[in-house]
Amino acid sequence: MAERVFKNKLLVRSLQIYPPIALAPMVGLSHSALRTLVQEEGGVGLLFTEMLAARRLPHDNQYCSPLLIRSADEYPLFYQLVTADTEAIGPATEKLHEFRAQGIDLNLGCPAPLQRKQGAGISLVENKGLMCKVLRRLRACTDLPVSVKIRLGDNLDTVKLRELCRLLENEGVDIITIHARLNGEKFCRKPRWAAIGKIREAVSVLIFVNGGIFSIDDARTSLEQSGADGIMIGRGAVEKPWLCADIARDIYGLSKSCQKKTDSEIYFKFVNLLEQRFTPERRLGRLKQFTTYFAAPFVFGHHFAASIQSSSTIDQAKQRAADFFARSV
Repeated sequence: MAERVFKNKLLVRSLQIYPPIALAPMVGLSHSALRTLVQEEGGVGLLFTEMLAARRLPHDNQYCSPLLIRSADEYPLFYQLVTADTEAIGPATEKLHEFRAQGIDLNLGCPAPLQRKQGAGISLVENKGLMCKVLRRLRACTDLPVSVKIRLGDNLDTVKLRELCRLLENEGVDIITIHARLNGEKFCRKPRWAAIGKIREAVSVLIFVNGGIFSIDDARTSLEQSGADGIMIGRGAVEKPWLCADIARDIYGLSKSCQKKTDSEIYFKFVNLLEQRFTPERRLGRLKQFTTYFAAPFVFGHHFAASIQSSSTIDQAKQRAADFFARSV
């Protein structure tokens, strides 16, 4: 079998995605500090915000809200909306135009009880009539690229998944990211990348594969099995902020934009970004969440993570991190 050649540039409407590697929207993680950290390492071609409540968005301040803070270099950036309310779409979209969003993502995957109660997130997929109304309204309110992220479904039903993807395409969605696990499957479950390959030819919109990508080999295999146009990386980019750059180099032929930093340099760069971008009360919680994933690959990383989790101030956390890295040399 001939080795597949992967395109290193994608075009969606007038937006160029280069390389076709996206940093996933992750609650508590996909904020400005992480986006900048990964972007400075290189290799990421598309960024996402955390989940934003559409009804609240028009009243938020992009310079104060930790969910909306953005540096000028964070480009292209898609803002992720969560809503099941068609009336909230217009004001929210108008606000995102003011923010100079490069695209809008509608959350179709959040299983949180609050979102389910409101009929949003994964519940929208279960209520296709309402989902279509929301997407139709969103498409009518913007000429920006529109994306969604879904899972494979309650079970491996290729016919249903094809129908869903065609429905999304018909409602004007430009990018469909598919997390290659069933609804409710935990992250420890091996992703089913090949299942995406069985429905890829059903739609002409761009498909991104997501789930279980923690290495260059994972990225290559996921692309080959899924036939996807690009990849979306979540926890793997938190554990290894340089992962996108490594994948961009080995799979897409891009040169790395910077020299490899030490783990300590990357960690304290993240701390500095938190201190630059967020008010003091917003820093420690985000550092704790980041450290849970960043520490995972280290020998005795669980001790490192535990020491940060029990820290009561950012200065205490910084000192404990410095002690850990000093012992690890």
